Amino acid sequence: MKILFVATVQSHICQFHLPIMDMLQQNGYEVHVAARNNLAEKNGLSMKYADKVFDIPFERSPFNSKNIGAYKQLKKIIKEEKYDIVHCHTPVGGILARLAGRKFRKYGLRMIYTAHGFHFYDGAPKKNWIIYYPIEKFMSRYTDDLITITEEDYKLAKDRKFKGNIHHVHGVGVNTDKFVKLSDEDRQKLRAEKGYTDEFIILCTGELNKNKNQSTLIKAMDEVVKKHPEAKLLLAGNGPEHDNLVELIEKLHLGNHVELLGYRTDIQDYVNICDLVVSASHREGLPLNIMEAMICGKPVIASDNRGHRELIKDNENGILVNLKDNNGFIDNINLLIDSKDIATKFSINNLKRIEIFKVGSVKDELIKIYTNESRKDI
Repeated sequence: MKILFVATVQSHICQFHLPIMDMLQQNGYEVHVAARNNLAEKNGLSMKYADKVFDIPFERSPFNSKNIGAYKQLKKIIKEEKYDIVHCHTPVGGILARLAGRKFRKYGLRMIYTAHGFHFYDGAPKKNWIIYYPIEKFMSRYTDDLITITEEDYKLAKDRKFKGNIHHVHGVGVNTDKFVKLSDEDRQKLRAEKGYTDEFIILCTGELNKNKNQSTLIKAMDEVVKKHPEAKLLLAGNGPEHDNLVELIEKLHLGNHVELLGYRTDIQDYVNICDLVVSASHREGLPLNIMEAMICGKPVIASDNRGHRELIKDNENGILVNLKDNNGFIDNINLLIDSKDIATKFSINNLKRIEIFKVGSVKDELIKIYTNESRKDI
């Protein structure tokens, strides 16, 4: 069996799908990857578990004319390699792969598409429904299996009668080898190695962009440190908003309270040494950074969006904040600094809730789809 993974960029494959590719190789699959090579931008990421890798010059915008050449290149690869399955991800990768492979489905090619969070959803801007919904609905005709990673997207695809078999899988699987809860002794030792002592460490992980909305957290810190000068926000990631965030930190004189870590390949260490994980993003599919916090037993404060709601039950294993509430992050960060009992309750409940999202569970769900054992809704 030969399977091709397609995504806009190779970093997406490396960050989210290597455990599944490893599983497929162990089950006798020949695994190929087609995506633009951007790994030089992502410190330390490397492609593993791929028998062959094709560097395809995809562009993120579906309307970029350069994608015409990428489409032709991908179509040629699919024709020559004669895959049994093409599993595509990301909006552009998903569109171009399904278009390139549509004529080969009559020869037995199965086209699987994972929607890592539809751009149209309850509360999404009207333009998202006007632009993205018709595209995804149309492309479903070229999709044998549509995988959704949130219950909300699954229900939407079913209610709107998308074509193909529609499945719900619990994300991409949080890595249980890399992310484990440390003992208090090991955690304190690691904090010292990273150069921290008595700070209350608040961690936010993600690309520095407008959707991830790190500026809201920085502004919240301006108030939090007035009550809790021991609080320190760590922002892990790189991206187009870097300079703007640096300017905001300087403007608010928060240099001692907000630290930009850059892109980290040892992010598991920072998850373990932190006291609280936060996210203020406007939109999420099923955020892996929150799952990584949960598996390490961390309390979470997150913006109230569809992806966060899938993982966080308000006041059970974390707190959901309405982004229209200007004091939401301020008040709740202060609450968890002050109340160890609440933080402990969230931590314990996160360790229980994460079980179905672990990579082992997700592998079991996916192998049923790959092997055709699950041709009905799961």
